[in-house]
Parts: sequence; C-alpha cells; structure tokens
Amino acid sequence: MPKDKKRPPSDSESDSGPEDRGPAKKSKPGAASKSSGAAKQEKSDSQLSGQDPSWHLGRNKHVVVRSFKGQTYIDIREYYVDKNTMDTKPGKKGISLNCEQYQKLKTILDEIDHALP
Repeated sequence: MPKDKKRPPSDSESDSGPEDRGPAKKSKPGAASKSSGAAKQEKSDSQLSGQDPSWHLGRNKHVVVRSFKGQTYIDIREYYVDKNTMDTKPGKKGISLNCEQYQKLKTILDEIDHALP
C-alpha cells in the first residue's frame, strides 16, 4: 500500500495508531464515524430546539450562545438537513467567537456598516 511507504517504520505492532485516525478525516458525516459523532449531532439538534439561546439568520444560518469547557461562545454556523434522518445539523462552515471577540465585533459594527456598498 502507498501509505506504508510514506509512514516512518514503527517499533509497535499495535493497530491503534495514526493510520487508524487518517481515514476518519476523509469520511463524510454519517459514514463510519456515526457512533462518535452522533452524540455531538444530537446535542446540537437540541440546542436548536431551545436549550441554548439561538436565532435564525435565514438561509440555514443560525447564531447560538453555548458553553464549552466552562467558556461561553457565540457560534455563527450554517446548518444542513441530514437526508437520512431529516434532522437539522451543524455544518462545517461557521465561526465561534469567545466573549472578548464578540465584544470587539460589536464595537466595530458601525465601521463595517459604513464600509458596505
């Protein structure tokens, strides 16, 4: 296999190495990583239904205020509808701002408005 030629030789005969994690990045949501990703997906679905404050911006874009590891984040993200389950799930496109970044964004909103055509 070409992967073996690119990898440096290993002293370990273990099956749990970087080669096991490589294909997971290439797989599409809902393929092989359903069991580990399902818990994250379900949490996001419940956040849209009202556990965390959220606002719909239109065209499948949402703002959600959420806590992660004791920190508060403002998450602006594009969502999609899963074709298999018809659930709304968060996509890859988006940004999470911490409170400091969000406050800075608020201070420059007038400048951004004046820069718009």
